[in-house]
Amino acid sequence: MSKQNIGSRIELADGNKMPVHGLGVYRMTDEDQLINSVKSAYSDGYRLFDTAQMYGNEAAVGKAIKDLNVKRDEIFITTKIAEENQGYDKVMSSFEDSLKKLQLDYVDLLLVHWPIHTHFFETWRAFEALKEQGLVKSIGTSNYGMLHLQYLATKANDMPVVNQLEVHPYLSQQAMVDFDRDNHIVTQAWAPLGRGRIFDDPVIIKIAESHGKSAAQVILRWHLQRGDAFIPKSVHPQRIQQNADIYDFELSNDEMNQVDGLNRNTRISQEPEMVYEIGHQYPHH
Repeated sequence: MSKQNIGSRIELADGNKMPVHGLGVYRMTDEDQLINSVKSAYSDGYRLFDTAQMYGNEAAVGKAIKDLNVKRDEIFITTKIAEENQGYDKVMSSFEDSLKKLQLDYVDLLLVHWPIHTHFFETWRAFEALKEQGLVKSIGTSNYGMLHLQYLATKANDMPVVNQLEVHPYLSQQAMVDFDRDNHIVTQAWAPLGRGRIFDDPVIIKIAESHGKSAAQVILRWHLQRGDAFIPKSVHPQRIQQNADIYDFELSNDEMNQVDGLNRNTRISQEPEMVYEIGHQYPHH
């Protein structure tokens, strides 16, 4: 295998290529901070930037991209349709707003942010239409379980090429990752670092010390070696840089197994089945 680096791209089932390693901008609401994070990440080799309607920062991402002043095909931009904007017409009009805020002619990847039972198929029909119109290069899902994907397959013309899931050592989702792979869907991990809750795990600390790396670097390396795409989020330039510096060491099979063994099936976020039933995210702490 050619030596991987932060610029490595993976081929999606539709033939498009997506960077394996990107920057998430969840909860980055300070515009200057977000713009600095994106610029900092770009200079460290990141090429994928992941936002969402729900984050309320698409316009800031748009500004950051404009400031970078690079060729459009050099960067890969993902956004997501919020629950209240699902349904054919709402997807079409809200996506037009997203494009305006992002100051782009197209996005590289559009995701359904959460599965909800209302407008389930019309939402996807709108995604297929946007792809046909060239306004979106690739279409995918976020937080979809096996049943949601199997249900979608009963009517979809194009299946999702990416499924973005909460994945980290405490929620490894191995069965889901295998299911995605068997169906030619790339799993992209959000909250790949478990929002910092795993950094003081003794297993991770021990592995990190033996490699002279940080806990975060060990966790991201674990994602890389198990074949996940991942989008760690940080607003700190030194941490953004550190998260990029995972390509000069390797975890042994034994170390991979040790990290696999940390799985507790505990979620930071919502249970997709619940969101699907009630049609929106619920208060969750």
